[in-house]
Amino acid sequence: MENAIGFIGLGNMGLPMLENLVNARDERIYALDCADSPFEQLSQNPAWGKRLFRAQCIEDLGECTLVITILPNSLITNDVLSGSAERPGLRDVLRPGSLVVDMGSSSSGETQTQGRKLAEKGIMLIDAPVSGAVAKARTGKLAIMVGGDASARDKAIPYLRCMGETIIPTGHLGSAHAIKSLNNYVYAAGLLAISEALAIAERLKLDLNVVTDIINASSGRNVASETKVKQFIIPRTFAGGFALSLMAKDLRTAAELQDACNFEAPQLTLCERIWSQACARLPDGADNTEIYRVVNRETLAVEAH
Repeated sequence: MENAIGFIGLGNMGLPMLENLVNARDERIYALDCADSPFEQLSQNPAWGKRLFRAQCIEDLGECTLVITILPNSLITNDVLSGSAERPGLRDVLRPGSLVVDMGSSSSGETQTQGRKLAEKGIMLIDAPVSGAVAKARTGKLAIMVGGDASARDKAIPYLRCMGETIIPTGHLGSAHAIKSLNNYVYAAGLLAISEALAIAERLKLDLNVVTDIINASSGRNVASETKVKQFIIPRTFAGGFALSLMAKDLRTAAELQDACNFEAPQLTLCERIWSQACARLPDGADNTEIYRVVNRETLAVEAH
């Protein structure tokens, strides 16, 4: 299984990222996920059964020289990397010299801890979270931040370029995960601000399209006002492509950085609390743009239960 690749996590982001990797590389690729539905789609790929295969368990990745993970949080990622008393993790099955690339939105501190554990077995770890949501995952135009040892980064970059067009080295292991969470905080704060402005404008009976045009032509514009309001909030489709629960999780990760560096960020703390409350009020699977429904004090289905 020379130069085989493992890929763990076939969610909304992971599945299109894997497909781009399969279409751009010639290596054998072993995909692992607990759900069956992603493999129904993958079975239509011309590489299926030739150099693209389903791994049934972690042990099936033991001969891979590179394993990519893109999982929802550090808890799940840590379980995959370190295993448990019931089953092994990647640190138990990979050979020395192997490389693990964590492309999920993990905690910076947990990433550093896992890096030390893997290093004890001669396995390298880098963090390479992504920005760009599902649309750019499909087109292979993600922005990818990469933290960790330079030689390990260099080894991973040819594979990362199959999934993203902007590759940005960030420094030491865990630095990319820290920056990703801070980036998502800035985005979430902007989406929260534009949602509050729209809620006020609606009560003043102002034209929300005009309000949005003026903000986007003025100093208040941000990526949320430019790419979320007219597209998903005003038409009330709320289909921005990123779960509100994941945003709340990323904000918790960012908020934890305050303790790590002994710095108090009141606005970050407030933003994290508001998004966590919104997550509790909205149904599972709610889109991040539905923060507007909470800000606008609308009656939400989950509140009736």
